[in-house]
Amino acid sequence: MLIVTGATGLLGNAVIRRALARRMDVTALVRRTSPRRPLDGLALIRIEIDLCADSLGAVIGHGDIVVHAAARVAIGRRHLDAFRRDNVVPTVRLAAACRQAGARLVHVSTVDTLAWGTRECPGDETQGAVEPVASAYSISKHEAERAVLAEMASGLDSVMVHPGFMLGPWDWKPSSGRMLLDVARAPVALAPPGGNDFCHVEDVADAVIEAGLRGDSGSRYVLGGEALTYADAFAMMRRVAGRVPRVATAPAWLVQTLGWIGDGLGAITGREPVLNSVSAGIACLPHHFSSARAIRDLGYHPRPAEIAMRDAWAWFTSNGYA
Repeated sequence: MLIVTGATGLLGNAVIRRALARRMDVTALVRRTSPRRPLDGLALIRIEIDLCADSLGAVIGHGDIVVHAAARVAIGRRHLDAFRRDNVVPTVRLAAACRQAGARLVHVSTVDTLAWGTRECPGDETQGAVEPVASAYSISKHEAERAVLAEMASGLDSVMVHPGFMLGPWDWKPSSGRMLLDVARAPVALAPPGGNDFCHVEDVADAVIEAGLRGDSGSRYVLGGEALTYADAFAMMRRVAGRVPRVATAPAWLVQTLGWIGDGLGAITGREPVLNSVSAGIACLPHHFSSARAIRDLGYHPRPAEIAMRDAWAWFTSNGYA
């Protein structure tokens, strides 16, 4: 049995659909307030559960593979307590439950818990370090990893995966696909001077499943993609959306100034905007990683970023987002 948390999110939903295509038995663990549409029509078991409070022993059995994809994701400085509640507490409880049941845990972490690299010298799974600009999200993911490692020391069978910037279909919220939508709608796309690794969510989902089936216990796998500057990525996004590729690269000082303005607005409204000093700082830096281990051990085959963007745009268009 494959058990998936975060079943209505981008990666969790893709994992479920790819697993069902392989005729695997799937159980989706969802919050009682989760939308129903992402799972409509899928032949699976749906269990409504609070990962922070409800008993998990009754839903996890010996030999199960549990993919923990649920997470609060946002890049900023505020609301660390909320990130710990949503990212650390469920991980602590799931890791303990998997160890006690004899199940395998595939913990979906982030490349932000690894040392960043450049396109010429990418980071990998062996370089664990605090990233240059720490966010509440990355702090919580570091702490969640430490919880998994503590349970592994007591016998938990676990594999960690570190996805890059995912795009593709089934982005119901939308999450990372919001960048594609915003870039396509802008009269001129203003790109920060940094870069990222863009990957297809279905390729990542396939590798997550393979990690559960044949990944070495205790291993980490980066699941990245094509390394692009944001300027090149934004131009590609606009072409995919049928827009003229009007893109300008903003200097780092301007991006950071806009981030500080965002901090001020957040202090006034109580809601941290997407562009804040932390997200601005990250966007000005290269952010690249090697997926060589996953390619070798899991058969990971990341497709070009343009394919991920095209599939995401087609899905957004057909579902009324664009």
